[in-house]
Amino acid sequence: MTTDQSATGGPRPAAGPSAASGEDSPAGPPPGPTTSTEAARAGVSDGADPASGTGGGTAPTAGAPAGTRSTDKDPVTSDARGTSGRDNDRPGTASGTGGAKAGDATNSGDARTRLGDAGAEPGAAGTSADVTTDGDVKAAAGDAGTTGDGRAKDADGKDREDGAAEAGAAKAGTDKAGTDKAGAAKEGAAKDDTDKDDTDKNGDGKESGKSEEGGKETGKPDRWAAFASAPEPRPSWVRRAARAVGRVLIHEWTLATLGSLALAVLMTWPTLRYPLHTLPQDYWDPSLQAWQMAWSGHILLTNPAQLWQSNTFFPEDWSFAFSDTLLGYAPAGMIGTGPEAAVLRYNIMFVLAHALATLGAYALARQLGAGRIGGAVAGVGYAYAPWLLAQAGHLHVISNGGIPLALAMLARGHGYSLRHGYRPERRHDGWVYTGWLVAAWQLSLGFGIGLPFAYFLGGTVVVAAVTWYVRRTWFWAVKRPFGRRLLAADLVGGLLFAGVGALLAVPYFTVKEQHPQAERTVADIGIFSPPASGFFTAPAESRIWGELHEGARAALPWHPEMTLLPGFVLYALAAGGLFFSVWKLRHRLLLLAGVVVTMVLAMGTRFFDGTYTYVPLFEHLPGWSGLRTPGRLMLWTTLLLGLLAAGAVSAFATRVREICAERIPSWPGPWLRLATLLPLVLVIAEGLNVTPHPVVPQQPAAMRTVAGPLLVLPSSQNLDQPVMLWSTTRFQDVVNGGSGFTPHQLDEVRRVTLSFPDQTSVDYLRILGVRNVLLMRDQIAGTPWEVTVDAPVDGLGITREEIGQVVVYRL
Repeated sequence: MTTDQSATGGPRPAAGPSAASGEDSPAGPPPGPTTSTEAARAGVSDGADPASGTGGGTAPTAGAPAGTRSTDKDPVTSDARGTSGRDNDRPGTASGTGGAKAGDATNSGDARTRLGDAGAEPGAAGTSADVTTDGDVKAAAGDAGTTGDGRAKDADGKDREDGAAEAGAAKAGTDKAGTDKAGAAKEGAAKDDTDKDDTDKNGDGKESGKSEEGGKETGKPDRWAAFASAPEPRPSWVRRAARAVGRVLIHEWTLATLGSLALAVLMTWPTLRYPLHTLPQDYWDPSLQAWQMAWSGHILLTNPAQLWQSNTFFPEDWSFAFSDTLLGYAPAGMIGTGPEAAVLRYNIMFVLAHALATLGAYALARQLGAGRIGGAVAGVGYAYAPWLLAQAGHLHVISNGGIPLALAMLARGHGYSLRHGYRPERRHDGWVYTGWLVAAWQLSLGFGIGLPFAYFLGGTVVVAAVTWYVRRTWFWAVKRPFGRRLLAADLVGGLLFAGVGALLAVPYFTVKEQHPQAERTVADIGIFSPPASGFFTAPAESRIWGELHEGARAALPWHPEMTLLPGFVLYALAAGGLFFSVWKLRHRLLLLAGVVVTMVLAMGTRFFDGTYTYVPLFEHLPGWSGLRTPGRLMLWTTLLLGLLAAGAVSAFATRVREICAERIPSWPGPWLRLATLLPLVLVIAEGLNVTPHPVVPQQPAAMRTVAGPLLVLPSSQNLDQPVMLWSTTRFQDVVNGGSGFTPHQLDEVRRVTLSFPDQTSVDYLRILGVRNVLLMRDQIAGTPWEVTVDAPVDGLGITREEIGQVVVYRL
């Protein structure tokens, strides 16, 4: 049985006897030069007789029968096979698709030409053409009396083909034509692929796109083009910008930041309910800290050289260094004036401090290798630990987020994590610079939290440098580089951090010399040292444990600084992290050791009188004697417990994913999802609070009009702190002030003025430089001024004026 070759080179049955013998296929004219594009159009069969049913074909691929050759370019892998069409069912007639002409094929994309058979008459042979994306043509010539000779030549980067197509047509056995017809295909000279389409002509000088009979065009658009995928339109700049914004909004760190902010608003509510009129916990220390932010912003804009000579504690020098300054919040203090602006600023920074603490601990846990949920547990546990609820009135303690954030940035810059170790390819000096800057900013908020951080950072640098050198010298088979740029970043950043610390320390050492009573003693530390039971006692502000632990708090000598519960859930998760964790065993043991050491230090002199623990630090480390409350070191215990918990939760989440991978479908079910989120929910629940938000005393009108230096009576530690806040309208000098210690001068003023107005107190205040005295009628109940407020002032050389509820004495 005779066979015909298809476009794929495989055999198929011939259409009839004449196709088998090939004897009735006369040779055509000599082949002329053709381009690959024109060959694709002509299908290498333009000279064939339309009625004969014969035509050219594509050259076979490798393994095709002899006598055919392919071009030197690989074709598109898609099949393009000649299909036996039945469009021409009348003998001797060729329809638009039944002729042996190939459809138009351009150079810009895939063009597949399907040539139908010439009908049901004997001798008809189907042909096919496959045109590649470069315009190359594969021609497969069947054995049905069709012969072809193709030659490919590559010259000057362009594809050219010199081919000849000879087609013979056998007599169809009908009564119309008695003689054989022969057609010849001639193509024009080769052109570049980017030129316009060439014009094909047949052997008679007519356009090959027209049939012999009527001149009707057959080069119609490919009917299969409608099924091709439409080209994707180029998006406009608006859509591209929207996509870029969308990618930023769904990024992990964007979501982490927004989540931290939202959680901070909810967990500190109702701080932002009446942000102009209320303060969290009480209005004593928060008033002082609201004044600190307002003063630093005001003085840096007006007279930076007088930063440390504040308007309070007149006439004392260096009065801004009488307590932690929150100097890092000075940019916020530059916005707005007056007590209401100061209260609003404080409340905003109070919420943002919680958000930064959450984000910083999350970033540190993630950098060390914890999963997202594990990082969230570490962040929430660090920012909303129950013991911190007792510190709600101390913004300098709440503002601790720079500690884990700086550590995360430094670890990122050095390419280090607990889970993966040191990876030199992940080093980035930019993160190192940023980490040192954040560390310096954290130090500027106050030494109460910043000083232990500075010593921890210095010790970590020394230990890390020694460990890296030892491993690189004796343990690593391949020496891992550190890099000069990274070393330069550490040197510059470390010097910057040390320089900021030294500049901030100078005023405090000066105050220590001028006011020796400001220095703490071991006995003072013993007053604020918590017992071991404090680590399991929650403050009254805890919604979950507050009432339940009322009896335990009553047994503590000073419960505001001794209720140090980090959370029972955090304890449980950290304990689980010792046995089931993503951290290596040695890292878990190191974290456990850190937890134990920090808890011992937080106990101050309660742990064997601190002889070998806290007291050596108190006596030998510069600045450590200025720390009054060792219990605030619980901050480090909480951070380390959070990292242990993050390791356990991350390992649990990994196990859940492994279980889900074995399921069909492979996504976790609702119960598994809930189990993964349960630790986070429990940690959040344990951080809920019932912190009071009292209304701040309203500023007297006299504070807005009376110039300084002035004294406000009555005067005490708690009463003077709102006075400092009232002074933020004019920042006039005031004798009043509240801080961590009371200067002798202020003590003397309070003692002498108990008999005011009298000649002794008036003369004393004049010598001191005071020009006005404000006596608050609504605060004098039960004081000596309740009797003397209306006494005559004749003969004292002063005047008295009533401004609202304030009696103003002008000296």
